[in-house]
Amino acid sequence: MRLERVVDRRGLRDFLDLTDRVYVGEPRFVPPLRQQVRRWWRDGVPMYLLRDRPGGQVLGRTTLHTDAGFDAKLGRRCQLFGLTEFTEPGAEPLIGAIIEAARAAGDRDTVFGPVALLPNETGGVITSGFADRGFVDSAYNPAYYVTAYESYGFRRRFESDTWICPVAGTEPPPVAALPDGLRLHRGDTRRLDDQLELLREMLNSSFGQLGYYTEISAEDLRRQTEGLTYLLDESLLLYLTRADRPIAFVLCIPDISEFVIRVRGDLGPLSQLRLLATRRRYRREAILLIKGVAPAEQGRGYQRLLSDELHRNLRAGGYTTLRSTYVGRDNPASAAQFRAMGGRPLHGYTFYEKAL
Repeated sequence: MRLERVVDRRGLRDFLDLTDRVYVGEPRFVPPLRQQVRRWWRDGVPMYLLRDRPGGQVLGRTTLHTDAGFDAKLGRRCQLFGLTEFTEPGAEPLIGAIIEAARAAGDRDTVFGPVALLPNETGGVITSGFADRGFVDSAYNPAYYVTAYESYGFRRRFESDTWICPVAGTEPPPVAALPDGLRLHRGDTRRLDDQLELLREMLNSSFGQLGYYTEISAEDLRRQTEGLTYLLDESLLLYLTRADRPIAFVLCIPDISEFVIRVRGDLGPLSQLRLLATRRRYRREAILLIKGVAPAEQGRGYQRLLSDELHRNLRAGGYTTLRSTYVGRDNPASAAQFRAMGGRPLHGYTFYEKAL
């Protein structure tokens, strides 16, 4: 079996449809958005299929790409792989083919993934919590994925957990006066582009300390938040400023995972109209996508202020549950806020690396 590059729409269709077989009858897997995968393919991201024979059934898929910024961050030349899915019989040949492709490149030191397209965008493998469903912007996979990577000598990197917190039945703290000079802001769909640029500034400064994070450009953020305007609940985008300078933020969205599962990841125009017509149905649960504090302002309780305000807004909006994308196990301060809400780890989470 060999990897074959996706060069036409038929191959792209096979790439997208593989998850229908890997996760047949599995209601917990949230597929990546098809529009985004197609855009990456059009932009030249190398995508590959593993078939049981030429022109035969697809057993696995992956991207094989590189990123100079990530190489500089890790201090190694990384062969990145992502959007990686495989049937159980396809596990060994696909992972072996990824390693061989990295060796054949001749200039790579290590294999790292799965990422789509970078760890600070999405990707990863869950290592526990398989009984709990996945959600948008997070991973879900069968338990045999963990066995497959680790039997090939991959080691875990940036181990983390996703979190789930009850909202209904938990009392948020009472409203407290803000310290002098601080202003609290909420999302505003009319000013969303300007607000996202403020968030990008805070995101790059606060997350730059993390070992996996590479700086997000304005164009990167625009692509990653495309469609946010019609999805945003303005009360769940919060940030603090002092003298008009942004210092801390939190961004949540309504959890539309069940809708994405139902439409098989196809959020085209027709699905968007259906989602708009029924969006109140998807304002029972929420996902915390990202939060951060500018480095010079850390340790002063600002994220706790935002967390308390978020808790109050979730309660006021009728939400019952909050899920969070992965939080590193080396970041107990961030996890403490979820514990304070009565939360618990949901999925164990990791990326994988193998030295060549």
